[in-house]
Amino acid sequence: MFRTSNPTLNPATFEQSRAYTQADAMTIQGTVNKCFFLLLLVILSAVWVWNQALSTGPVIAGYAREISASQINAAAGGYVMFGAIAGFIAALVTIFKREWSPVTAPIYALLEGMVLGGVSAMYQVMYEGIVAQAVMLTVAVLLIMLLIYKTGIIPINQKFMMGLTMATGAIFLVYLCSWIFSFFGRSLPFIYSSTPMGIGFSVIVVGIAAFNLLADFYMIEQGSRMGAKKHMEWYGAFGLMVTLIWLYLEILRLLAKMRRR
Repeated sequence: MFRTSNPTLNPATFEQSRAYTQADAMTIQGTVNKCFFLLLLVILSAVWVWNQALSTGPVIAGYAREISASQINAAAGGYVMFGAIAGFIAALVTIFKREWSPVTAPIYALLEGMVLGGVSAMYQVMYEGIVAQAVMLTVAVLLIMLLIYKTGIIPINQKFMMGLTMATGAIFLVYLCSWIFSFFGRSLPFIYSSTPMGIGFSVIVVGIAAFNLLADFYMIEQGSRMGAKKHMEWYGAFGLMVTLIWLYLEILRLLAKMRRR
């Protein structure tokens, strides 16, 4: 049985939630509609936090830019922290209580929108225009991976899923180690540095996040074929949103490293 590196989506998830009638079954179109709705919530929440953060003061050149950057960080930091913690809790509830996903998935989208709005504002004040570039690249990657999936250029098979799971797990362990080291005043420099190694690391992570989209597309399609219950449309959309948010943040980090060069 195939498994995906996205912990929210795998065949067992859909097998355990099969519908009794066709009218109550999950569809691809229904999942796409839910994806657009969740994306709209993410954007609305992000734009609101963005406006709140950037209204703290003007961003001008020179020394004043340093002051404005600290003001933006202070204004956006609270939103980012709250959204990250509450969003993580909402994600866990959604994963373990999939039948609640019609409620918890929109809540997760709103909370993660706060994170994206705050983080984007922080990057924008340091690197003008970087957010627009990150958004366009994220959309471009999404469309390219959807085209690759539809054309079958990259076969989604057992080897693909196993390799992707191992690669994603390795990235998770690297970030976990970096987080643990931070408590001791240390860090893994290649994660945040703008050296060739740091940029190369970010390129790899963006690539892994992009390939996770292929796995998500596959799992959503399998859920529809298995006749999963209607609420799994929300769950499938939630799983795809998790990957998209990760992809955007990694692209933003990669662009920032390249700007620092």
